[in-house]
Amino acid sequence: MSTSERAGAQEFSAGGVVVSDGRVIVIVPVKRAADGSRVLGLPKGHPDGDETPEQAARREVTEETGVTGELIAELGDAHYHYERRGRSIAKAVRFFLFEYRSGDLADHDHEIEVARWMELGEAATTLTYEGEREIVSRAMSRGAADR
Repeated sequence: MSTSERAGAQEFSAGGVVVSDGRVIVIVPVKRAADGSRVLGLPKGHPDGDETPEQAARREVTEETGVTGELIAELGDAHYHYERRGRSIAKAVRFFLFEYRSGDLADHDHEIEVARWMELGEAATTLTYEGEREIVSRAMSRGAADR
């Protein structure tokens, strides 16, 4: 197998950092990490059809958390690799900052085990993936703690 074959595919997703009063919404998906552990993360998913990244992020936030928010800013991309059926997948997730507007966390979809509020500072140190912890840190530096 060549290096390029081993490198595998590339994927793109979009997600949201929903903030209110110094807190951020975090999720625990039903789907576990490759090692079987629970994941604490941010809402995200693949664009549907010809959705823009912003539209996909907004939809994923609503589906996975049950809330809606006002788009404030783009926070940038988190990059990582994961393995699927022995192939390495390079993934980029573009995150957007949203300010909470309405909705109830109990209205999340079936793919999510738990959706809850967490202090921004705690999320920046306890989310499962380093890239998502960095995105929350970016949100904090943009003044999200004051929103």
